[in-house]
This record gives sequence, C-alpha cells and structure tokens, in this order.
Amino acid sequence: MARSTSSRVPRIVEANFVGSSPKPEHLPDPVGVEIAFCGRSNVGKSSLLNALMLRRNLARTSNTPGCTRQIAFFQARASDGTVVRLVDLPGYGYARRSKSERISWGNLVEEYLLARPTLAAVVALVDVRRGVEADDEDLLNLVTAPARVPRPPLGVLLVATKLDKLPRSAHTPALQRIRRQSQRPTLGFSVKDPDTHDRLWQELRRTIGFTTTAG
Repeated sequence: MARSTSSRVPRIVEANFVGSSPKPEHLPDPVGVEIAFCGRSNVGKSSLLNALMLRRNLARTSNTPGCTRQIAFFQARASDGTVVRLVDLPGYGYARRSKSERISWGNLVEEYLLARPTLAAVVALVDVRRGVEADDEDLLNLVTAPARVPRPPLGVLLVATKLDKLPRSAHTPALQRIRRQSQRPTLGFSVKDPDTHDRLWQELRRTIGFTTTAG
C-alpha cells in the first residue's frame, strides 16, 4: 500500500543497529532520546520496528515465541535531522522459559524501564485479537511506577498490532473494546498499512517533544 500523500511525518532516512545486551551492566551508554517497545512474545514487535524504520530485516523477527532474550538498540534519523533510539525489549509471557530465565528477564527489563535516564516513552503492544491480558497489565503498572533515576515521567502508548488479521469492518470495534478494557487511548497498527505507521510516528514525536513537519 502506498504511503499517504497527506503524511506530515518526516521520513526515516537512516537506521542502524547500535547493540544489544542480556544484562543491565552491558547496556550501551545512555545518550539521546530512547523509546522502548515491549509486549508479549509473538505480538509483532520486530515487524513493527522494521516498518517504522523502513527496513525489511533490521530488527530480528522469528516464528518462535520467546526467541529474543536481550535488549536491542536501534538508532533512526529522520529527514528533518531528528535522531531517536528505538529499543526492542525481550517479549514476555512465553511459558516454556525456565524459572531462572523468567527471573533474569524480569530483572533486565525492570532495571532498564525504571533506571534508564534517557528513556522518554514506552510503547506497549497488544494483539488486537487478544486485547490487554494480565501480563500486559503488569507491564503497564511497572512503567508507571516511580523511576529510580531523575527523569521526566514516561510517555506511555498502547498500540494494538496485527490489524491486518481482522476484516476492516472489525477494526473500530476491536480498538474500542481495548480502549474500554484498558481505559487508555489505543492506536491500531498494521505492517501492511503505512498510514498506521505515520500515525504512530506522529504520536511518538508528540510524546517525546519532537515537532512534526514534513520532510
């Protein structure tokens, strides 16, 4: 599908992999502005990141839930010169992980979300067909907890992925159901619909204080 000609979002002109870490002490130096993306395993997080960065395979995708077990950092530069780091957090809710792995995941993600001084916003992803589940609520509660370092309050966005898995007539009812369930504004996202990519970028830029002008 062609990108909307009415888009007012500067186009991403460069995107790179910065690094990844399985432990908090190995995270890249905190510089710039970071937006974290989190959600259940197999929610479509890597596909969403690739779509936002206009890259096909920069973020790792897998058909195996629970494959990503590190925090991955990407840097994107837009045509207006703004630069932001997109951070891919390991997915949660994968039952086959051992107890020690789940504890390690929790420690890594909690330390990043609560103690990263450059973190400005968190995008919580849910499958539009499943809505907000117990693990998602736990994550939303975590990101609204007091930070362990001085920083402004996090912007939190709820995004319902995989809209293309539903008929178009079901999009609005499904999103309304999630909004009622979560009591939060919710954006829909489809990797096949560039207009949803633009709307998410617009909201992200507004949340982190970047002005949105065409470029």
